[in-house]
Amino acid sequence: MERGSGIIMHIASLPGKYGIGTFGKSAFEFADFLKKSRQKYWQILPLGQTSYGDSPYQSFSAFAGNPYFIDFNLLEEEKLLKKEDYNEINYGDNPEWINYELLFKEKMKVLRLAYENFKRLKNIDFGEFEESEAFWLDDYSMFMAIKAKFDLKSFQTWDGNIKLREEECLNKYKVELLDEIKYWKFLQYEFFKQWNSLKKYVNGLGIRFIGDIPIYVSEDSADLWSNPKVFLVDEKTLKPYKVAGCPPDAFSATGQLWGNPIYNWDYLEKTGYEWWISRIKQSLKLYDVIRIDHFRGFESYWSIPYGEKTAENGKWVKGPEIKLFDAIKRELGDVNIIAEDLGILTEETVKFRKSTGYPGMKVLQFAFSGGSQNFYLPHNYEKNCVAYTGTHDNDTIRGWVEKTGEKYEVENAIEYLKLTKEEGYNWGFIRGIWSSVANTSIGLMQDFLNLGNEARTNLPSTIGNNWCWRAKDDVFTDELANKIYRLTRIYGRCE
Repeated sequence: MERGSGIIMHIASLPGKYGIGTFGKSAFEFADFLKKSRQKYWQILPLGQTSYGDSPYQSFSAFAGNPYFIDFNLLEEEKLLKKEDYNEINYGDNPEWINYELLFKEKMKVLRLAYENFKRLKNIDFGEFEESEAFWLDDYSMFMAIKAKFDLKSFQTWDGNIKLREEECLNKYKVELLDEIKYWKFLQYEFFKQWNSLKKYVNGLGIRFIGDIPIYVSEDSADLWSNPKVFLVDEKTLKPYKVAGCPPDAFSATGQLWGNPIYNWDYLEKTGYEWWISRIKQSLKLYDVIRIDHFRGFESYWSIPYGEKTAENGKWVKGPEIKLFDAIKRELGDVNIIAEDLGILTEETVKFRKSTGYPGMKVLQFAFSGGSQNFYLPHNYEKNCVAYTGTHDNDTIRGWVEKTGEKYEVENAIEYLKLTKEEGYNWGFIRGIWSSVANTSIGLMQDFLNLGNEARTNLPSTIGNNWCWRAKDDVFTDELANKIYRLTRIYGRCE
């Protein structure tokens, strides 16, 4: 990646009237803000359809998009909605906080109405979309239709004949749920249509999207239901033998129990890694650069017995390493990938990441313990890396300084970065990575806005208040854009 910089701003966190950020006006305005700031990258969190817990890292499909991001105003322009269909509905009392429960209830009602109007129109493009995306769309849409029939319960609780995809039962539901299946296809059609329009605009400004994909899929997903051989599961019950997570670390004393099914890497190797190649190919339709979360899991992964309450009793198991990425390169050529290589890094992990040639990540908030050899300190960076103030799992800089950071770490940061209240500690952190040798530097939007702990995106291993923050609608000012531009120009990250 060439020398440049960018901002992390999740689509869900964009301002707007209807409960959550969308691909509508605010997204285009944020792109204009990035252009004024002379940024080269807009990094977003995964675009997949969120499931229970509302995490973008737990999705019903590794291929489908989140219907929440479909914009009502754009549907109105298509004559699929009228203003009165959606304008006076309560999507949440706080415009700076996403109420997912209310959003699920109210937004999906409006999208259902848009579908009913869509059925009255002739649309050649929709048929072409169905055909071109059938390799994942058919299974996903049937999965969601059956899930709706069974009151949204996990597919792990479905009757055995449909859970195991017996042909007679599948054919029965294809007929019975024909309209419901088409509804879910319609949502994906609108998602990709609106996203492609936004992406074309953003790319036209000279800005590239960095998209984030989780390494794993959800246990309750169309991926596991339609491709069980890809995962280590009991073929008679589809229950995982092992699940994924992280060992105890700085984020959690008991580790992180994600609960995702583990891949059957032996089977995947026999197929030439076909499923993973399809996933990367699909991601390239969405993003210019792909950040793969938990990249070290390809070298070795933390395998936890199914049913454990914490991640403490897991063990490290070897992954496919370079074989997977050699297969991807043979099929797709050189792919722009950022390897999220945070956490416990062994010599084998470092060697593996370097063998791919992909840039790793450096998080400045992790830099201020362990002395001068800490490899998150800017003086230890290599050019082929992406430097971050923090990620979606970190507190904001202000929150870290004021509440969650260890006192000695904060003091070390003040000394190392020459932080002053006059400049603003947040701007000192941004200066720290913008001035580094890292080819690419990325900051959280919350850090540019100097927001506190209340604006944190996610606190790992907790549920309830994550993924909810939204920006105010008046914060992307020309004054802020010019301030970011000056810093970007000083450190040679723009032309």
